Amino acid sequence: MSAAQDKVLYTGRTTTTGGRSGASRSDDGHLDIRLTQFGTAGTGTNPEQLFAAGWSACFMGAMARAAQPLGVKLPADLAVDAEVDLVQNAEGFALAARLNVKVPGVAHDQALAVVQAAHQLCPYSKATRGNIQVDLSVA
Repeated sequence: MSAAQDKVLYTGRTTTTGGRSGASRSDDGHLDIRLTQFGTAGTGTNPEQLFAAGWSACFMGAMARAAQPLGVKLPADLAVDAEVDLVQNAEGFALAARLNVKVPGVAHDQALAVVQAAHQLCPYSKATRGNIQVDLSVA
């Protein structure tokens, strides 16, 4: 933690064995998944899908918080389609991402304001800012 006044709200703990062809389990048993290499047969998931799921869920929470002071009521069918790319470039491997936000029934300018504010609040957005290419879109 960076400052004495910081308060840890939650710590997620997992153990992964076998890397991209292994398994991940949380200490509380709520997460127990198989991992498979992208592009191969199998029933597991991969780190990019997990990151996309975590980021999109967190981003929706940030949108709910951002919408309140803006006086925007978010619809029940709000959705965030997250795409996380594993990229190989001259420096090695990197990530890139797109968050495509669907806010039916909300004026585009209001939805855009909420999305931009959420991008400033969301811990995943903060962690990636300046580190990977991130594109936001609002439908």
